[in-house]
Amino acid sequence: MKGRAFAKINLSLRVRAPRDDGMHTIRSLAQSVEWGDEMSLDLVEDDDVFVVRGADLAAGEDNLAWRGVAAMRTGSRPFVRLELKKVIALAAGLGGGSADAALGLALGAGVFGRSPADAVAVAPDLGADVPFCLAGGLAILEGIGDEVERLPFTDDFALAIVVPPFELATPAVYRRWDELEGPTGPGVEARHLPVSLREHAPLVNDLQPAAVDLAPELGDWVRDTAAAWGQPVAMSGSGPSLFSLFGSFGEAAEAIAIVRGVRSSVATLPVPAGWEAGTDGSLPPPPWGVE
Repeated sequence: MKGRAFAKINLSLRVRAPRDDGMHTIRSLAQSVEWGDEMSLDLVEDDDVFVVRGADLAAGEDNLAWRGVAAMRTGSRPFVRLELKKVIALAAGLGGGSADAALGLALGAGVFGRSPADAVAVAPDLGADVPFCLAGGLAILEGIGDEVERLPFTDDFALAIVVPPFELATPAVYRRWDELEGPTGPGVEARHLPVSLREHAPLVNDLQPAAVDLAPELGDWVRDTAAAWGQPVAMSGSGPSLFSLFGSFGEAAEAIAIVRGVRSSVATLPVPAGWEAGTDGSLPPPPWGVE
């Protein structure tokens, strides 16, 4: 059984003060995009095998893809072989680990004969973003990101995404946001947005000032990329991924072609789900976890 786990872009991310448990509540407008990690899960005769390609990641119990699969297993058998090809940039604010966990849940449900409801029930235990990644599309996220309100899918825009050549750890960015006493991020006004998103304007990422404070070179990347593209550039999640919205895939492709020195870049389109699996009919299609 094979599938792809799609990256998540935070079109906006408003952050509130931490709760007593230290977790921050948020309100985010999130969109799945057609940039995905590839995964396969198959039954084997002897011992579990987990292979990771394309990134230096541990293939063990701490890996979110494996944890998603394991959460669907009801005993020590049958054995499985999980292969994960990483495509989504790591530590970049793109939700790649959560996307892998969601697809692991879905493929695990198919292999082990579990239901979508079983996967939905354990998704929050794997991470706050995993419920969204099981559903995907365009959604409002609240709580700590685990409360998902899906919105009608729209495809009147394309995205250019560039990942600067450094990483940012999400916990460190949130800590710096607290240390800076909760700054408000810059906003993208309605006139720079596709028609379908203008009702959500301005699109603001409150973590951007904290990310720039941690990595001042990120500020240079924002300014230089906006100048090259001739329009506002926003940050996804805790960064450092940067993106802008264009009217067509061709325009987005031209945009990424002129930005040099990136760790990764892609021109991509919005998609209506957080993952996709093979077409053998063994899995109900996403979204999972929403009415």
